Amino acid sequence: MYTFSNRLKIGSFILMVLGVICLATGFLSAPSTVEEAKEMVAASHHDGHGGDHGETVAHHDEGHDASHDEHLLHQLQNRPWAALYTAAFFFFMIALGVLAFYAVQRAAQAGWSPMLFRVMEGITAYLVPGGIIVFVILVLSVLHMNHLFVWMDADVVAHDKLLQGKAGYLNPTFFLIRAALFLGGWIFYREYSRKLSLAQDESEDTSNFKKNFRISAGFLVFYLVTESMMSWDWIMSLDPHWFSTLFGWYVFASMFVSGITVIAMVTVYLKSKGYLTEVNDSHIHDLAKFMFGISIFWTYLWFGQFMLIWYANIPEEVTYFVTRIEDYKLPFFGMLALNFIFPLLILMNSDYKRVNWFVIMTGIIILVGHYLDVFNMVMPATVGDQWGIGISEIGGILFFAGLFIFWVFTAMTKAPLQPKRNPFLEESRQFHY
Repeated sequence: MYTFSNRLKIGSFILMVLGVICLATGFLSAPSTVEEAKEMVAASHHDGHGGDHGETVAHHDEGHDASHDEHLLHQLQNRPWAALYTAAFFFFMIALGVLAFYAVQRAAQAGWSPMLFRVMEGITAYLVPGGIIVFVILVLSVLHMNHLFVWMDADVVAHDKLLQGKAGYLNPTFFLIRAALFLGGWIFYREYSRKLSLAQDESEDTSNFKKNFRISAGFLVFYLVTESMMSWDWIMSLDPHWFSTLFGWYVFASMFVSGITVIAMVTVYLKSKGYLTEVNDSHIHDLAKFMFGISIFWTYLWFGQFMLIWYANIPEEVTYFVTRIEDYKLPFFGMLALNFIFPLLILMNSDYKRVNWFVIMTGIIILVGHYLDVFNMVMPATVGDQWGIGISEIGGILFFAGLFIFWVFTAMTKAPLQPKRNPFLEESRQFHY
C-alpha cells in the first residue's frame, strides 16, 4: 500500500494556503469603481508595466465614453476571476485527459498498461473536487458575480443580434444543465470503473473486467461528444462572436497530452520512492512516446486551426488571433515553443524516453506550455490587454496544484498500487519495448 508522506502532504497544504492568500489579495485589490480602474491603469503605465495600456490611458484622457470605462472596469474585475478559472480548468482538464486515456486502455484491452491503472485511477479522483469547483465558478458566473461570459448579460444580448441568434443554446439555464450532465457522466464512469477495477482484484473470474471493457467502450462515445460540447461552452463561449469547428479536438489534444504527462511524472515519482517496482523503463518509454506523439498532434491541430483562419482573413474569424498576437505575444509564441519545439527536440531520441529525469523535465515544460495554452484561450476574452502573470495567476496555480497533489496522492492510499487478477497483468509485468 502507498503511504502519503508527511513531507508531501505538508507541502500540498502550504501550496493551498499560499494560493488562497494570493487569490484573496487579487480579489481584494480589484477595483470597485471606474475611477479606481482608471487609476490602476494609469499607475501601471507610469510604472512601466503597461505595455499597450498606454493607448488605453490616452483614450481615457481624451474622454472616452462611459461604456468604454465600464468595459475597462469589468476587465480589471475579471482578472482574479479569470486567473482562478484558468487554473481551475487546467488542473481539471488534466484529470479529464487521464480519464480518456484510461478509458482508451480499457476499451482497447491494452496489454502494456495495467500496471499503471492505479496511478490513472488516483489522478482521475481529482475529477470530483475539480469538477465541483469549476461548476461553482460557472454558477457564480450565471449569478453575475463576474463578467467572464458576456452572453450571460441580458443587456449585452439585447443589443447584439448575433448573440440573440445563439440564445437558444447560449442561455444560463441550459448552460448549467449541460455542465451538470457532463460532470455527472464523467464522474459516474470514473467511480463505476474504479469500483469494477477493485472488485476484479478479489474476483475469481473476469466478469468485472468484461464489464469494465463494455462500459469503457460506451463511455468513449459519450466522452467524445460531451468533451467537444464542454469546450464550446466553458472556453469558446468566452468569445461568443467567434467559433472554430476544430476547437473541441484542439482542447482534447491539450488535455490528453497534459494528462499523459502527469501519469508519467507521478509514475516516476512513485518509482523513486520505492513503489511500482515492476513498472520498468519500457512503460516509461511508452508514456514518453505518447507525450511526444500527442504534442505533435496538438501542433497539427493548432496549425490547422490557425493557418486556415489566418489565410482566409475573414474579419470575424481572424480577429481571434489578431488580438492574441498583438496583445499576448510572449504567451502566444512561448506556448508554441514549449508545446512543440521542446518536446520534439528532447523526446525525438528513443533513449531519452527511458531517462527518468529527462521525462520529468519535459513533463514540466509541457505542463507550463499547456497552462499557457489555457491562459491564451481565457484571458484575451475576459481581461483584454489588462493581463499579466501576477499574484492572482500565481495564486491560482499554487492553490490548485496543492489541492491536486493532496487529492490524487490521498486517493492512491485507498488501494494497492498494483492490481490483481487482471487478465493482462502478466503481459504488462513482462512488457519490454
